[in-house]
Amino acid sequence: MAQLSRRGLLGATAAVGLLGVAACEGADTQAPTFDPRDWASVRAQFALDPAVAHLSTFVFAPHPAPVRAAIERHRAGFDRDPIGYLHANEAIEEGRVAGAAMRYLGTGADGVAFTDSTTMGLGLLYSGLRLSSGDEVLTTTHDFYATHEALRLRAERDGVAVRQVAVYADPASASVDEIVGKLTAALQPRTRVVAVTWVHSSTGVRMPIREIADALTGRDVLLCVDGVHGFGAVDATPAALGCDFLVSGTHKWLHGPRGTGLIWGSTRGWAGYTPSVPTFDPRGITSWLTAGRVPIPPGPAATPGGYHSFEHRWALAEALQLHDSIGRDRVAGRVRELATRLKDGLAGIGGVTLVTPRDPGLSAGLVCCTVGNLQVDEAVGRLAAAKVVATATPYRTTYLRFGPGIANTEEHVDAAVRAVQGLV
Repeated sequence: MAQLSRRGLLGATAAVGLLGVAACEGADTQAPTFDPRDWASVRAQFALDPAVAHLSTFVFAPHPAPVRAAIERHRAGFDRDPIGYLHANEAIEEGRVAGAAMRYLGTGADGVAFTDSTTMGLGLLYSGLRLSSGDEVLTTTHDFYATHEALRLRAERDGVAVRQVAVYADPASASVDEIVGKLTAALQPRTRVVAVTWVHSSTGVRMPIREIADALTGRDVLLCVDGVHGFGAVDATPAALGCDFLVSGTHKWLHGPRGTGLIWGSTRGWAGYTPSVPTFDPRGITSWLTAGRVPIPPGPAATPGGYHSFEHRWALAEALQLHDSIGRDRVAGRVRELATRLKDGLAGIGGVTLVTPRDPGLSAGLVCCTVGNLQVDEAVGRLAAAKVVATATPYRTTYLRFGPGIANTEEHVDAAVRAVQGLV
């Protein structure tokens, strides 16, 4: 059966606009020389103010030069001939993004849905899991608002039970045995989903996802992971983690285009999921027009349809390719190196208490601490005045938080340590 594209559905003419396929005048094609083996060259891909130590790019990332250039190229094309540019490029660009995601994730593109953010992905996931009234989702007290609220809304809608458990008492001294032991001890016969976060943005603790997955082996339980602070910072594919779903925004540690994200699902995971937003995958449109049923792979079926900020979504390929060119193992090593340098420096300051584990196996790029009795908001403000950008963790118990990544240098980390020293 022939498939009809979005273009066919909208009744576009066979000819595409010439302006859409022509090279776009004014596009930013100038980029600094890039040597993926040289961290100074990697840093040069970012237009961040060099006089400021930006240690909060994990919240909302700056775009590296290839991503900026791709966004500008697509934006210019859409501005000159929106319909022509869309029809000439949609299938090609979405194929590029799917291929780049497939290579980065180490999986087939059929298992990946594209979203706008981690929050959107979590909302879609937890609303779409096929659960019955009385089934339980087990999560932790350490998870972020987006997970807790998505689960609360699900519970209100159809009676699914949600329960929270603390999996460590002291984040700085948390251990794999403590985390896995407390989580598995909280499982009940009616537990069908375990909803956790890879790296806690509240404390910087990295959950031992592989060990949790192993502990759940043989149980009828899906392991769902908010992966946003591990994705692009830790060298592990979803298959290596052993989870059933991994949800992440790509505009944080990956430095992808702002407003992009994804859901990766295993075969078992997708088998228990029903989409809630119509897809614009051509196979879905064909089924609607012909009253037939054309099979759609689960990832594309779960990708919300409609018009998107295509110039950003299509530039995700460049972000994934940048990380691939550097090497995801080298990226993870760089994040670990800078975070360790920061933790070591902060630990040497009297009056500063590290909240994040020193062990790199139980942490990633996030580093949280307290500075005496100083209020966190005041500390953030005083650091900003010293040209060091940090954040406050948005939880009931709040900490001072840093996150060095590939846009940072050793000098940025050392500047942060000196600035914190000045707060004591």
